[in-house]
Amino acid sequence: MVNTAKITYTSTVRRLVLPGSNVNHGSNVNHKWYGIQIDEANSSPDLTRIASDMTLHASLPIHNNIKACLLLDNGTVNYYLDPADWTKKADGTASKLDGTDGQVMMEWPDFYYKVENNFPAAGQHQIKISPYSGAGWTLVPKHYISAFEAGIQRSTNKLASVVNTSADYRGGDNTSAWDASANSLLGKPATNINRTNFRTYARNRGTGWNINSYTHHKWLLWFYAIEFATLNSQKAVNTALTVDGYKQGGLGEGVTTVKGSTWNTFNSYNPFVNCGASNSLASGSGEVNITITDFGGSGVNVDVKVPRFRGHENPFGHVWNILDGINLNVQSVASGGKTETWISDDPATWNDANYTGYTNVGNQAREYGYMKTALMGGGAEFVPTVTSGADGTHYYCDSYFPGYSASGETLRMLCVGGNAELTADAGLTCSFACCEPADAQADFGSRLCFQAA
Repeated sequence: MVNTAKITYTSTVRRLVLPGSNVNHGSNVNHKWYGIQIDEANSSPDLTRIASDMTLHASLPIHNNIKACLLLDNGTVNYYLDPADWTKKADGTASKLDGTDGQVMMEWPDFYYKVENNFPAAGQHQIKISPYSGAGWTLVPKHYISAFEAGIQRSTNKLASVVNTSADYRGGDNTSAWDASANSLLGKPATNINRTNFRTYARNRGTGWNINSYTHHKWLLWFYAIEFATLNSQKAVNTALTVDGYKQGGLGEGVTTVKGSTWNTFNSYNPFVNCGASNSLASGSGEVNITITDFGGSGVNVDVKVPRFRGHENPFGHVWNILDGINLNVQSVASGGKTETWISDDPATWNDANYTGYTNVGNQAREYGYMKTALMGGGAEFVPTVTSGADGTHYYCDSYFPGYSASGETLRMLCVGGNAELTADAGLTCSFACCEPADAQADFGSRLCFQAA
């Protein structure tokens, strides 16, 4: 029986100390960790910070080990970038981001996570991260995510993460007739490519290269939520720290505010923001205002705000982000009426035809709406389970677009982030389950990733 006189609560950290024990719930006292607590009963997207030591939310030791670099095709770092000025290498000499010196990538360090569901009470979930291993903690291995939405080198059919406005890196659907016009696709991310071909183009770069995975996006999302203590990625940017030295605010509305019909007239829903548009923020977070010339017609310019999270440009909005390592089994009502979520962290199993080598982690919601609750589980799965009773400023603040099957079962892919016309529907947890892996659209792109075997 627990001696309740010895249960203590410190700030927003719920810390259980048993009599005669040197162990906190879930970790040794020497095991440093920090994270968040989500309360499904609380409609506010803002979260409770939790930690073994609350100063870790100010120092953010794992977050601050995410570094910008130029990565060679063999998976070795050519050099690191100055975190405050990407025109320079870390040693102060000039950098080259055009592909000559490698791909512009964000290096994520090894870290460990632990998820405690329905703790300390039903409907409350804790997501913790740590630089250290321990009983019940799971490793997320070192990996690299492209700083930019993925482009493509047309001459080699290799997916790329570069700042390059030459014809060899023409983005979108590769329309060359626009090269000299305001709606040029030079320097833009590549789109109108299906998941199968995106995967092939990434792997053309060599062993270990792939497109963005479900797991990589999942941890980018949770790292944002842990740093800013909110599920609302479109919360207004606020560069001031709290009195405790914590981050506050969010990443702003993002490239989500254009009118769809105007976008269609301008360039048929192709991307219109150059890769590297927010490079003035370097490895930081925030937003950069840019002007799209003639977007609304001759002489009618449109301003948009390009978001950035720790060097990752446009982590949501602009164009949809196709994920690999996740296949959805969308069943008709007669065939079961479920949408099963199958995931795999082994790129050797990734395919567009079946679920072999994947794990079914649970069922997703079946109705369109704003996300209210996430699947969660031991892997902190962010796909929605309830999509009613929420909106753009409550709970997860992002919309879910479900897939349907008229008969039998259909394998669907998952796209995340939203596009340039979705406004409040967009965000890091916004997801789209309507398309099959063979589908390609002008507003569907991905990111480039690398992880050693």
